[in-house]
Amino acid sequence: MENFSERVRRSGSSAALWRLAMLMSLTFFINVTGMAQGITLSGTVKETDGQTLPGVTVQLKGTTRGTQTDVDGKYQLTNVDPSATLVFSFIGKTSQEVVVGNRTTVDVTLADDTKSLQEVVVVGYGTQRRQDVTGSIAAISSAEFQKGNIVNPEQLVAGKLAGVSITPPSGQPGGGSQIRIRGGSSLNASNDPLVVIDGVPVDNNGVTGASNPLSLINPQDIETFTVLKDASSAAIYGSRAANGVILITTKKGRAGEKTRVSFSTLPTYSYNPKQVPVLSANEFRDVINRVGTPAQQALLGSANTNWQDQIFTPAFSIDNNLAVTGSIKNTPYRISGGYITQNGTLKTSNFQRYSGSLGLTPRFFDDHLRVDINLKGSIIKNRFANQGAIGAAVSFDPTQPVYDSEAPFGGFYEWRNTDGSLNALAPRNPLGLLYQRQDRTEVQRSIGNVQFDYKFHFLPELRANLNLGYDISKSTGTNFVPATAGDLYYQGGQNNQSAGSRNNKTLDFYFNYAKDLKSIKSRIDATAGYAYQDFIRENPSFPNLRAQPILVGGVPSSDTISAAGVPFRTQYTLIGFFGRVNYTFKDRYVLTATVRRDGTSRFGPDQRWGTFPSLGASWSIKDEPFLKDVKALSALKLRLGYGITGQQDLSNISNDYPYLPRYTISDPTAQYQLGNTFYRTLRAEGYDANIKWEETQAINAAIDYAFFNGRISGSVDFYRKTTNDLLSTIPVAAGSNLTNYILTNVGSLRNSGVEFTLNTTPIQRQGLNLDVNFNVTYNQNQITNLLKVPNPNDPGILVGSIAGGTGNTIQIQTVGFPTNAFYVLRQAYNPTGGPVEGVYEDRNGDGQITVDDRVRYQTANPRVLLGFTSQLTYRNFSAGFTLRGNVGNYVYNNVRSNSGAYRNFTNSLGFLANGSPNVLSTNFLINQYFSDYYVENASFVRMDNLNLGYNFGKVIGNRAALRASLSAQNLFVITNYSGIDPEVAGGIDNNLYPRPRTFSLGLNLDF
Repeated sequence: MENFSERVRRSGSSAALWRLAMLMSLTFFINVTGMAQGITLSGTVKETDGQTLPGVTVQLKGTTRGTQTDVDGKYQLTNVDPSATLVFSFIGKTSQEVVVGNRTTVDVTLADDTKSLQEVVVVGYGTQRRQDVTGSIAAISSAEFQKGNIVNPEQLVAGKLAGVSITPPSGQPGGGSQIRIRGGSSLNASNDPLVVIDGVPVDNNGVTGASNPLSLINPQDIETFTVLKDASSAAIYGSRAANGVILITTKKGRAGEKTRVSFSTLPTYSYNPKQVPVLSANEFRDVINRVGTPAQQALLGSANTNWQDQIFTPAFSIDNNLAVTGSIKNTPYRISGGYITQNGTLKTSNFQRYSGSLGLTPRFFDDHLRVDINLKGSIIKNRFANQGAIGAAVSFDPTQPVYDSEAPFGGFYEWRNTDGSLNALAPRNPLGLLYQRQDRTEVQRSIGNVQFDYKFHFLPELRANLNLGYDISKSTGTNFVPATAGDLYYQGGQNNQSAGSRNNKTLDFYFNYAKDLKSIKSRIDATAGYAYQDFIRENPSFPNLRAQPILVGGVPSSDTISAAGVPFRTQYTLIGFFGRVNYTFKDRYVLTATVRRDGTSRFGPDQRWGTFPSLGASWSIKDEPFLKDVKALSALKLRLGYGITGQQDLSNISNDYPYLPRYTISDPTAQYQLGNTFYRTLRAEGYDANIKWEETQAINAAIDYAFFNGRISGSVDFYRKTTNDLLSTIPVAAGSNLTNYILTNVGSLRNSGVEFTLNTTPIQRQGLNLDVNFNVTYNQNQITNLLKVPNPNDPGILVGSIAGGTGNTIQIQTVGFPTNAFYVLRQAYNPTGGPVEGVYEDRNGDGQITVDDRVRYQTANPRVLLGFTSQLTYRNFSAGFTLRGNVGNYVYNNVRSNSGAYRNFTNSLGFLANGSPNVLSTNFLINQYFSDYYVENASFVRMDNLNLGYNFGKVIGNRAALRASLSAQNLFVITNYSGIDPEVAGGIDNNLYPRPRTFSLGLNLDF
């Protein structure tokens, strides 16, 4: 077939037409040749943890050509010029630009966009543009969570957030952490933050049978952690926000996503790296032979028993999770299931959790109606070990055997009197305490909500949001000890049954209006709504339980005792009206005003309602003309905030109505006889008819900064919060209120400090990314008032019970000092630096040592919190670590003070007991419980987490992606503290369940 140019030439057309035809043919040839020489380019996009990232936009810079990564994070582009630049972008990730060059494969890793100001951040009742946020808010996503054997959600962010102190749980499986945001705000009420999971506020009070309410949530289901730290951001939660708010959002499916199946397994090995120092069997014999009487020396056995080796053992755990995500038409979904079994290093302790979740996010009416459905359920089975075995292992005679086949105590050796009966004053066999107790519980919990978010068709700037939620739990438990057990031999054993249930309901409704007013260079974002939450707690009776026989000396008596429980039911309700207005001018100046009016049935009619306002402002200095062209500076923002928040979580959760007069029925053993009939009496209890919630006033001033396109960023926050009308338990005058102590509103407490955060990306290039982050918090805590009528001579309120003696305490609450200051005598020392027994400073000069000579010395509250994290990604390899540290926290070593005197080893009661080898240094004959010698500096730096990972790519016939990881937790601790662990919540170390060192090997498969 003739081409166009030949036809034109043969038709005799003009030369101009000929030349035009030749030019068109040449142009077509050049274009076809150029297309044939273009590069076909492909690659994979991953997150920093090695997971592939679907839905990433891959675009040729300066053109409209591009594509998206598929479900496996892969993409392909054809006819790409070698000089072209690819732009990789994804919501919530830092965009990257890569020059193609001569490569045919370009793989990239997208980091979370936390270094620059994020586009959207979760706040109370909705979201806001990050640039419009005026409060102190810290957000962290799943890619930045701690790796390894994570059982409870709060462990995901330990050490990663400034101002947030998370003291890890003891070694008890499933144990909960102590969470403090900018220091504690109360003395006797709760200091725990409010936790909101997918819009459902969770009851701070624990569930019967579960040591930690958050342990019922599978950490693998969590997508983001957001912490509202100051009153400006938290005041919208009103009466429950004094200790800060934690907003947890769970993982969801994505619109248009293909079905994706993820399976992970994480076996873990744990062991205790240290033991409580005690005398060995031979050292113990030397001490008894040196200081004991012949009768005591005759009690020495021939065994060499390490009792801590007997009760502790290496432990194995496994955590399996399966998740399916995808989208069916307009309905993204995620379904997950998990099973974890965690064995404790203390024998007989075990934690099991079965969990499941369902998330659906359908869209209707052209995306005007969004429905979020979240359902989470879990079953926890606990076996609690008798932790009294830890103290028994410290004190039990190491020269005695573990077993005694002739003893009537289940085969375990126990101290006996000369007549063969059990020595009731001696410590019990540590292993017997564990094996002869079955303390089991089962907890079932479900948290769910459905949230309707409707964007009005006639006014799309206006949205209506309805949230209906529930938090239901039920628990049962049995604590069985046989009659042959040494610790309850004379009581005939026990078979205690327990049960409880909670039924909490939530309803929130609010309107939100957000609109850009371009004509006046403004934006307004307003929210107004109503909140309702109802709490019901119930302990049922046990009418079907068989009565248990009472045993006396192991012999059944003619009496019986019922195992039936006492029924109990309580209910209280919270309602609130809230509003928030956020006004932005020129995208530089932002003003936020919030107010909440809360009412609670916990307090009397005259004290029931409270108002909690806040005001915040920010100024984006970077956007001013004098800084706008400074390329090195990416962001500079000033924030100011003030607000009032409340606290109404009482310390005594069995009494939800402390303003009401009440009566307590007497015990069955304390009845009044009238004739031949016995009557139980009613005892009036003290109460405060005017009790109300605490109020915390807080101010915050901060600067956010970023340099070099966000590769260096962070913030500096200065804060002060003062809590007034403290819910405090104080002594009252005898006979004035039918009680010696009463819970009332009195006093004030202040926390002030500075937070500094620095996030850096020293290396960011193709296939290689290094993040290094650091945060430090300084917090000063002080009691400013404790009395309704201030009295400068008032010594304070004694707190901090210790082991040893009867009713001894070692801490005090005093005006002008930090909370829980240690209250001790100043120890005198000899010329060689050793403590002199019984010799202390006579502070008041009266010639005798009394309680008036005790001083307030240090506190358990750390003055400085440190966090240092890093994550390296190189192609398919990743590595990271988290270091945490406390500075200025002190611990009272109650293990030493209670077992560090010779009288602990020898006595006239027919048994011997072991103790602390510290006695060989002090040579104390009698325990010196109140000596400041036992208050030790417990500052530390802990390697909290070290993780390695490798992405093997496609396996199983190219149908699945495999990733492997190796992680270690609690790898080392640098400290001068002499005890087993310097991190002790409350500051009193009394036979802590040791935190184990763990090693985990993880495998992840994505189909």
